[in-house]
Amino acid sequence: MRQQVADPDPANPRIRITPSLLGQVAMDESVMALAIGPNRFPNRSDYERVGAELALAEQRLDDAGFLRDPSSFHTAPPRLQHPATSDGWALGHTYTRISWPSGYEPPLDLPGWNRWHGFEANRTASAWVMARTDRPRPWLVCIHGFGTGAPFTDQFAFHVKRLHDELGINIAGIVLPAHGSRRPSPISGEQFLNFDLMHAVHGLSQALWDIRSLLSWVRFQDPTRVGVIGVSLGGYMTALTAAFESELDLTLAGIPVVDFVEMFRHHSPRHVHMRALEHHILDETAEAVMSVVSPLRMPVAAPQDARAIFAGMGDRLAPPAQARRLYHHWDDPDMCWYPGNHVGYLWAGEGLDFRGRHAREPRLHELIPQSHPRPANPRPAPLPGEP
Repeated sequence: MRQQVADPDPANPRIRITPSLLGQVAMDESVMALAIGPNRFPNRSDYERVGAELALAEQRLDDAGFLRDPSSFHTAPPRLQHPATSDGWALGHTYTRISWPSGYEPPLDLPGWNRWHGFEANRTASAWVMARTDRPRPWLVCIHGFGTGAPFTDQFAFHVKRLHDELGINIAGIVLPAHGSRRPSPISGEQFLNFDLMHAVHGLSQALWDIRSLLSWVRFQDPTRVGVIGVSLGGYMTALTAAFESELDLTLAGIPVVDFVEMFRHHSPRHVHMRALEHHILDETAEAVMSVVSPLRMPVAAPQDARAIFAGMGDRLAPPAQARRLYHHWDDPDMCWYPGNHVGYLWAGEGLDFRGRHAREPRLHELIPQSHPRPANPRPAPLPGEP
């Protein structure tokens, strides 16, 4: 079904139930059943430890004034100019890997930091880059979803062939903390979002720091315009980045999550939910601690006309209520609902058209002169600052 949704309220589209939509919903439900299976349930000591960490974190954040002003918890990283580089290949394209020491540290001593900082591979930030240096071009920073972070999957998810080859946009895809080459365990993202909510605090804070570092490097490349697009967890990070970066030409949040405490409440089995409440893990304590990494608790810095959202009507992993909350926080930006599930944006015509439109003028895209020849499978030219 590729039916354009028309509704007086873009945050609450009319939903037409079809066999296709029901099938995609069932797909999400199956994925969620695997993700929260009994083998992943926390044990009693986990509840006690996580509850104690959150209580201590709330006290320290409150004493430091960060609960009154969550934005002040974050500082801007130093400008990234000369990262290390190497070559890579995926989906028929060569690309350049860049890496640099993340250097992130929280602004005060918080529980769980020593554990998080102990993930050695995570201390090195990285990104994959597809860029031509023949002339100044627009740049788009892509922020992947939970559990991915490999160039092969991320270039597929963001339809890089269209963005880079057809529209002529230079691309930089960040690898989020504890994902991809930065993962401390065999499963990408496993340590980023799990029962240890302090990992989420440190992970989201470091992700913002690393994304802003990458943006500083992109601006060093003489771009004509700069945009950010993220999906799922990347949608969350797009929203968080929009609270600190005022000179973005596009902030496109796809199938976004914006409140992890509420999402955990929504998905947790009843017995896990009730025991978590007993230990103040999914109540006001958790909400207070997570406020320092919540895009909904911070004013938006990105320009109003640079904001846009797309979301799935049948999304069961990031329920539509999450996208609605971001829509209202972002003061009613351009919004697209497609009739599908969490990953339905990969093939839904509405979502594809919406993203393509926002990658064009006046948001981001500069038309490439037709007289300028491009090989069918170009190899990126050396990036500025490369040896």
